[in-house]
Amino acid sequence: MSDRTTSPKPQSPYRSALAALSGTSIEWYDFYAFATAAAIVFNDVFFPADMPTALKTISSFATFAVGFLLRPLGGIVFGHIGDRVGRKKTLVITLLMMGIASFAIGLLPTYDQVGVLSPILLITLRLVQGIAIGGEWGGAVLIAVENAPKGKSTFFGSFAQLGSSVGALLSTGMFSLMNLFGDSAFNSWGWRVPFLASAILVVIGLVVRTKLEDSPVMDEIHAAEAEKEEPSRLPVAEVLHKDWKTVLTGVFALATATGGYYVVTSYLLSYGTESLHLSGSMLLNGLSLAAFLELVVTPLLALLGDKVGAHKVVVAGLAGVVLLSIPQFMVLGGGSVVLIYLMMLAMRLVMSALYGPMAAILADGFAPHVRYTGISLSYQVCNMIFAGFAPVTAVWLSSLAGGAYWPPAAALMAVSVIGIWCTLRLRVYFERRVATESSAATREAVPAAATQTGV
Repeated sequence: MSDRTTSPKPQSPYRSALAALSGTSIEWYDFYAFATAAAIVFNDVFFPADMPTALKTISSFATFAVGFLLRPLGGIVFGHIGDRVGRKKTLVITLLMMGIASFAIGLLPTYDQVGVLSPILLITLRLVQGIAIGGEWGGAVLIAVENAPKGKSTFFGSFAQLGSSVGALLSTGMFSLMNLFGDSAFNSWGWRVPFLASAILVVIGLVVRTKLEDSPVMDEIHAAEAEKEEPSRLPVAEVLHKDWKTVLTGVFALATATGGYYVVTSYLLSYGTESLHLSGSMLLNGLSLAAFLELVVTPLLALLGDKVGAHKVVVAGLAGVVLLSIPQFMVLGGGSVVLIYLMMLAMRLVMSALYGPMAAILADGFAPHVRYTGISLSYQVCNMIFAGFAPVTAVWLSSLAGGAYWPPAAALMAVSVIGIWCTLRLRVYFERRVATESSAATREAVPAAATQTGV
């Protein structure tokens, strides 16, 4: 990145990366636990038994989707705190919010016990999760990227992204374990265990994050603010005024990494079990293997991004998604476990290429004093539009075609093509910002030099 801080006692980049990884792993574990449960059990637990199956599935995914509605709000609120007060405090608050909400979901009564109050409580807790995740990602990315050595921002920024892989691996692993107790036990109490177990993970995450020092960039931001004669604009106002093109382009550049992910996980799981009557345990095991692969290859692809350019790696990943979208679902109909697993692994490999480097790409697009707000807006608005409604939209598109998989797959391909163009545009915006800042620095230096020489 072009504006690394020069703190006299910089924090260890590995310690910062570990803090980003531990927190995002826990938060994404909680988030994916909800996504998995929404795909295979919430439709029976929180909705009437006499409701049509398709409507129950859509309603279940709708509870998942509502959490995305408040993610931009979380990004704005915690982005403001992160840009003005500090990255660390926001990360502690968001982790607590997410953990408490997830634990409470594990204690919720069913529809048979309290009726319509059950889905209302579920939606309320889901909204709390959405706000928490909305503020989490930006801080985790920046605590890693802003402490990264020069030329290594993509690699260290990928540790925050790895939280998604770890969270998915832990979540699907826990649900696979609970499935071993049988359908009856799983539907009655087994699905609750992954949510209740999150309390242990939250305690571990809090220990790591409370010992973390804030990003050194905050020292420069506070010093610059103190020198200003006029109060600064609110970070969100400045971002929307100066960088709205970067925000909007970032939204579409991230669409496949966020929304596409849920198409090839949550929707795939629902399509495989509901339409093709495949084993839920088999598909969960495949998704667990894919999550493990993502965990391994993401930092390697991020290292490649530091060497050849993060934008090139992302574009290659998006092209891979275009090629694999149809085969990913086609093999499900054949029923071959080996082919299903191979396609899951192939798809997760190319998606790792576009997800891992994106943290550094987005962070490069905004000035340090509004960076938390800027990247949070791009990421969370994208999640609200694309990720939150991806499973619902996929089910709806499939139903229009008589249950066929090709409409969701075609939509994923189209979004990926748009993402390629937007990723290349982000590179252009970054180069313009660097050029503008360099010109401004030169104009400030010339009068100073003239004064020193007596001109």
